[in-house]
Amino acid sequence: MKTAAIIGGGVIGGGWAARFLLNGWDVQVFDPDPQAERKIGEVMENARRSLPGLTDVALPAEGTMRFCDTIAEAVAGVDWVQESVPERIEIKHATFAEIQAACRADAVIGSSTSGFKPSELQVGAMRPSQIMVAHPFNPVYLLPLIELVTTNGDAALIETAKTTLESLGMHPLHLKKEIDAHVADRFLEAVWREALWLVKDGIATTEEIDDAIRYGFGIRWAQMGLFETYRVAGGEAGMKHFMAQFGPCLKSPWTKLMDVPEFTEELVDLIAGQSDAQSGMHSIRELERIRDNNLVTMIRGLKAQNWGAGALLNRQEAEMRKGTVQGAVAADLEAAALVETAHRTVPLDWTDYNGHMTESRYLQAFADATDRFMTIIGCDAEYIKSGGSYFTAETHIRHIDEVHAGALITIRTRVVMGEGKKMHLFHEMFEGERLLATGEHFLLHVSLETRKPTPPAPHIEAALVRFAQGHATLPAPDGLGRAIGAPR
Repeated sequence: MKTAAIIGGGVIGGGWAARFLLNGWDVQVFDPDPQAERKIGEVMENARRSLPGLTDVALPAEGTMRFCDTIAEAVAGVDWVQESVPERIEIKHATFAEIQAACRADAVIGSSTSGFKPSELQVGAMRPSQIMVAHPFNPVYLLPLIELVTTNGDAALIETAKTTLESLGMHPLHLKKEIDAHVADRFLEAVWREALWLVKDGIATTEEIDDAIRYGFGIRWAQMGLFETYRVAGGEAGMKHFMAQFGPCLKSPWTKLMDVPEFTEELVDLIAGQSDAQSGMHSIRELERIRDNNLVTMIRGLKAQNWGAGALLNRQEAEMRKGTVQGAVAADLEAAALVETAHRTVPLDWTDYNGHMTESRYLQAFADATDRFMTIIGCDAEYIKSGGSYFTAETHIRHIDEVHAGALITIRTRVVMGEGKKMHLFHEMFEGERLLATGEHFLLHVSLETRKPTPPAPHIEAALVRFAQGHATLPAPDGLGRAIGAPR
């Protein structure tokens, strides 16, 4: 069990605490604010309902969190220290001095600063190379990007930082050359300045500006970024054509990016009033939950395409499966025991208008379990590329009890019949010991070339027969072979 110290428990510090805690780390928090425990508790509530459902493999058991009276107590013996105090350089310098006086010399010290460069943070430090920028994006528990800026950094600690962040499902964007505000915030500041002018000049309201982003380029940027989007816009001729066509426009007086409107009381009231009209019907906590629901849905959509932030999740899952039942093959498993083919949290986007898991997601959960079992017996991606696979011919699902978002479900699979071209599976879905649903599936092995039934490869049939014979010694499960409306 590893331990992280969070120094400063605001929105960002609380997000860091949630990211570490829900990935199995213990967390020690220092924040002089008497409301810190309540505030972090509210962030944790949001994180617990959203982060675990991102992956199709259950996160490790949650760590423990405790609040400390001093910085020295919080950082003693920890592996990672994350500083998230106010953006004032004198406060950060004083905080780093206290941290380094009490922490291990081989602990990573990351700063959440959105603007200061590492060289500025390291001034007067006991061990300057130990301090690096680890700038996250809100909500830290869902968004994977970390701008890791490491001027004059310790090579071993930098590698530790990158490995640690990746293990938390994050993407360390390693910047070896420092600049004020790093990379992403420079884009945000440019857009923010232009938006302020558009509101001030009466061109658009806050809501119209947000609509321009969320209904247009914001969706493209979420999965392709800037340059890849423009490469596609260049058509078959690519980026050179795009730059030749639109490059001259950059010299046009379209923007006021170098000027900032004065924050007069009139402008502040104008923007605040429009923002209240746009979103004032929701509390901040309600907006956070709406945001998290949408982020989970979008990131999981990218996961299905193995693209962008979704590809990060797939890589994280592959690492999480190593050395567990989820990563086992047939030879690792006892033939007479049911096969655990899923152990995961029900994500937010799997629920319906009744507040529980929608019908189609039961099928998806059982289909995923079937896919996992196929991999276990050797019908994996490589085998399928060679031209053989299983097609489902018949399915019967029984909905026995309610399942809600956030439930930790386990699916156990038995082989009812496995010989020749035929595979008959019976899945049982549990939350703890509570039976939630069963799925009965009959599949045929087919040639992907002819699309007709054909015998599987000998090693697949042998693994299947082994489980079928072992599971035949177990008592028959309730519901096996039931048709709709059949007597219990």
